[in-house]
Amino acid sequence: MQIDTSILIAFVLYFGLMLAIGIYFYRKSKNISDYFLGGRQLGSWVTALSAQASDMSGWLLLGLPAAAFWSGLSAAWIAIGLGIGTYLNWKLVAVRLRKFTAVADDSITIPQYLQNRFMSKSTAIRSVCAIIIFVFFLVYTASAFSTGAKLFQYVFHLDYVTALTIGSIIIIAYTFLGGFLAACWTDFIQGMLMFAALVIVPIAAAFNTPGLSSDFIVSLGGDNFLNLFADASGKVALVTIISGLVWGLGYFGMPHILIRFMAIKDSAMIKKSRIIAMIWVSITLIAAVCVGVIGLAFLGNHGYYADAGAAEVIFMDLVTRLFPGFIAGVLLSAILAAAMSTADSQLLVAASAVSNDFYKALFRRNASNKELMWVSRAAVMVIAVIAYLLALDPNSSVMGLVSYAWAGFGSSFGPVILLSLFWKRLTMKGCVAGMVVGGLTVVLWENIPALAATGLYSLAPGFVIALAVIVIVSLTDKEPSREVQELFDRARSVNI
Repeated sequence: MQIDTSILIAFVLYFGLMLAIGIYFYRKSKNISDYFLGGRQLGSWVTALSAQASDMSGWLLLGLPAAAFWSGLSAAWIAIGLGIGTYLNWKLVAVRLRKFTAVADDSITIPQYLQNRFMSKSTAIRSVCAIIIFVFFLVYTASAFSTGAKLFQYVFHLDYVTALTIGSIIIIAYTFLGGFLAACWTDFIQGMLMFAALVIVPIAAAFNTPGLSSDFIVSLGGDNFLNLFADASGKVALVTIISGLVWGLGYFGMPHILIRFMAIKDSAMIKKSRIIAMIWVSITLIAAVCVGVIGLAFLGNHGYYADAGAAEVIFMDLVTRLFPGFIAGVLLSAILAAAMSTADSQLLVAASAVSNDFYKALFRRNASNKELMWVSRAAVMVIAVIAYLLALDPNSSVMGLVSYAWAGFGSSFGPVILLSLFWKRLTMKGCVAGMVVGGLTVVLWENIPALAATGLYSLAPGFVIALAVIVIVSLTDKEPSREVQELFDRARSVNI
């Protein structure tokens, strides 16, 4: 495919719009609360779509369609787990976290909330949180950079490193400028673009596939291709189903999603946001699976790609074959939107951990808001450079990078966040122990061949072991002080 000028124009217009939003909110970010939490003024629509767009990343347009193309409907177990997890996160966590963070000394970051939740003067818990956020967001941000690189490599026939460099610069530029409000508003727009692209592409592919039927798809993919409970090798193993469903647990520990709950204007808006979010996530997950399944019928050959990793370009292949230049450019911008909407949020959360929970907490307790904002922007650059280096491997899988980071956050923070909102007996020692054990379990599970060979997703053991450690350590520790228990009761009953 020759480089299409109209595709380039669509990309430039899209990025110009995102950059303009970044500049606008750069001028509106007056203090550290504005920069990291938007002054807690988000409405229902922006909260919902920015949370889901920042959640899904390039995995939604590259990884999931590729898995569905390669394995059929058995790949949908991850999507089912994510759908359930999305609902439970909005239902169980959103309202309580909005109230608890406000009551706990108006906390603006997850580490700050956990310290204030225990009324602790020690910075230990914030330091542990900051390290975990820094490490796993490096991997997560690398996946977003890799997504952008694969897009530019495909469209403009660039070598991988050049494509990675261009994509990374684009993502960094507007994240550096705008802060949280810019991220939320651009994520809102990008969420709508991702939704439209994922709905349009499989429908267009279906209309352009003569003789499309389930029998035709099965003839190409194999007898079990459209069977949720079976794959090419036979019945889907129970461990595969568990590993797919357990992805939903990750939501409870995702800092870049949780801060959306903290930033909404008032907790009464969360029910509306939950409905919007569930409609968005249900349709996009189904559509992403359809891209892979219908894409097989459209391309007509299950061996079209060498493996699931190579199939990560299927969305791009369908777009460039089905649509003329400028429209193709707009639809392909959805991939850039997925990368940008995730990376900007992750960079901001990681930067807040470095500036607010590490730099200020340990070295400059009297640092001004202006100083912290510039430390944060410097942190964005440093984190982005390291993530760029991690993404330099052209064979890196978007799915693999996201999977690792998702398990790390879900295991480190998921049990802690849930228990901090629902269990008065939780202690700070239990909290710290659970975070450390959860993160280490994932790292060990992913890197010890015997454990990885079980096929069980590392989030499952990481979450369960961390939960058990938190409960055991908390019960063997002395009870929280009367003041901490009163804060818990006040946060649970307050109307905000």
